[in-house]
Parts: sequence; structure tokens; C-alpha cells
Amino acid sequence: MGFMIDRYVEVSLVKRGITCTARLLDDRAPVTCAAVWNSLPLSGDVYHAKYARNEIYALFPPFAESEPPLENPTVTPIPGDLCYFSFAGTELGTKAYGYDREVGPGATVVDLALFYERNNLLLNGDVGWVPGIVWGQVVEGLAEMADGCNDLWRTGAAGESLGFRRV
Repeated sequence: MGFMIDRYVEVSLVKRGITCTARLLDDRAPVTCAAVWNSLPLSGDVYHAKYARNEIYALFPPFAESEPPLENPTVTPIPGDLCYFSFAGTELGTKAYGYDREVGPGATVVDLALFYERNNLLLNGDVGWVPGIVWGQVVEGLAEMADGCNDLWRTGAAGESLGFRRV
């Protein structure tokens, strides 16, 4: 019986120069971890959540051969959770989300998110419960990242990117 060596990713607010390190949860979400790991590095415009509360995220085109199953799911992410969501374009197509580009009905969009504080609930007024796949847990730098996320909330996300890369 072999054992797996822990893998880590760096999550960053690029413009602000803030990073944290997360351990992949290969034992709990192996398919999702493999899909994310094989696609790194990734970077995209960052958004602060409207509904889930203490969450920042970026949207990407699908990068897995097929979308991961709902492994290690949650609707109550805790501080430091990295979550993976997959949405049909019709779920994000309303202007209420504030995206600066069209999200078409036939498109699939992948959302990689970081939760930085307590009391999150993945309940969306348009579609109901939105379970996410917890694929990573921040092990270093969460306090600094939370400060950056709060600044992002107060001063705005325009021009900022959320990046993910292998460590």
C-alpha cells in the first residue's frame, strides 16, 4: 500500500501581492484535485460573492476532460476552503451577477473559489442550494488573504486577478 505525497497550490490576489498556500485534498476529492492540478497555472478576474458571503472567486472555461462528480460536497464552507463549482451559462446569465462578459446558455463555466471567513451559506436566490466541491484547504497565509479579501470587498475588484499555481 503506497501513500500519496501532499500537493500544494499558491492562491494569490495578483495586483495586491497577497498569497496563501493550500493543501490539495486528494484523499477526499481526487477527481477534482487532478483536474485542477493538471490545468495549473490559472488566473482570472476576481469577483467577491454576493450571496455566499465571505468568498472570492474567478471564472474559467471548463478544463477537465469531463466535469468532476460532486465529491466532498458542502453548502457551508469554512475559512480556508477552496471550492470548485460548475455552472451552465444560463445559471450565470443574469446581469445581477455583474460579469463584464456574456455567459451564453450553451456554455459551461468553472468557478474556483476561496472562502476566507466564517458563516458562509451556499444558497442562491435564483437557483437554491449550490453545493461546492471542497478540493483544498489553506494551510498558510489565510489571515493576510482575509485582509486582502476585505479590502477587495470595500474598495472593489476591478483590475484584480485571482491566481492559482503549483507550489
